[in-house]
Amino acid sequence: MTWHSYLTHLECSRTGEVYPADEPANVSRRNAPLVARYDLELLRTEIPRDEIGHRAPTLWRYRELLPVRSERNVVSFGEGMTPIVPARALGSRIGVPNLLIKDESVLPTGTFKARGAAVGISRASELGIARVSMPTNGNAGAAWASYAARAGIAALIAMPVDAPDVARVECSLAGARLVLVDGLIGDAGALVSRAGEPDGYFDVSTLKEPYRLEGKKTMGFELVEQLDWRTPDVIVCPTGGGVGLIGIDKALQELKELGWLDADAAPRFVSVQAEGCAPIVRAFQAGAADSTAWPDGKTVAFGINVGKAFGDFLVLDAVRRSNGTAVAVADDDLMAMQARCCAEEGIFVCPEGAAALQAVAQLRSSGWLAEHEEVLVLNTGSGLKYAHGIEVAAPVLGAHDAIEPAID
Repeated sequence: MTWHSYLTHLECSRTGEVYPADEPANVSRRNAPLVARYDLELLRTEIPRDEIGHRAPTLWRYRELLPVRSERNVVSFGEGMTPIVPARALGSRIGVPNLLIKDESVLPTGTFKARGAAVGISRASELGIARVSMPTNGNAGAAWASYAARAGIAALIAMPVDAPDVARVECSLAGARLVLVDGLIGDAGALVSRAGEPDGYFDVSTLKEPYRLEGKKTMGFELVEQLDWRTPDVIVCPTGGGVGLIGIDKALQELKELGWLDADAAPRFVSVQAEGCAPIVRAFQAGAADSTAWPDGKTVAFGINVGKAFGDFLVLDAVRRSNGTAVAVADDDLMAMQARCCAEEGIFVCPEGAAALQAVAQLRSSGWLAEHEEVLVLNTGSGLKYAHGIEVAAPVLGAHDAIEPAID
């Protein structure tokens, strides 16, 4: 098997200024995310689209469009090619019968964070980085700690003390240096920034290194390939740091430039947040290019409890450019949707995925979504990672007790 990345350079996401790709890099001189760029013109002449389908079903099948230059530097658990599951019963109930769920819960570590960790850690290893640090709401820390352990890279993970317990366990068992912060993810980020310089840690916070985004964009490659090289009408993304939505948008642009996706393909993006922490929704509604910090955010969908996303302007640009929208949902509603999805489809979505499904219901009720449209929702992780917060009522019976008849 040949292995070749067409990576050429990094680019400032605000100015387009060019930076070298083959040395460790965090952000641009404008304090903006750096974005990886590829020689798509050359790739188009050398790699036919049909070749992709003959490769192993992992995200590394798209290796030419990923930044890792040598296969020997790949750190992998076999991640990628998550299923797209039709949600016919739930979709029919809420008036969107062509509802699809791309179920990221089956990835290693149980969430889509594995994609960013796989590519980010692989590239860090290739560039000789020995220590990484990051703030997290839980799931990203668990993923990066696991991949770092596999790569032999030390990891410092800082998370809010209220983060899900399972994330603490995952980080700790993976050998990460775990710090709990009495505050929100922004407070954890400030702590990581202070720790980086003296202790020699390389900051891999959301969009403060270029390669987590490259892992996340593979969701876009996959969904297009799984739908026979086309896009759905609408793509609905839970949005905290926004890397998933930004990554899918980047993937679609690259596929169009390659000629692997019809240039007229124009899915509308929906950015979904919780009412208790909705800075991007507020900025979208106000027509602002950037969000303002949301103080003291609170939601059961912990992964989207981000008061100020570093790449908020990229999310807002992608949503507006696609003629999409941004929606906030209430915690009670998303929890009810989580239960409904599990009961009607058998998929135990995470709260963030449930928020996206609830947004679909709200947008259908408002008329923004039409009944005939094909809508793809990202379920970003397993509900099992949050199961401790769900109360279950069930009778306790003795072995010889009778079970009451079911009431239909």
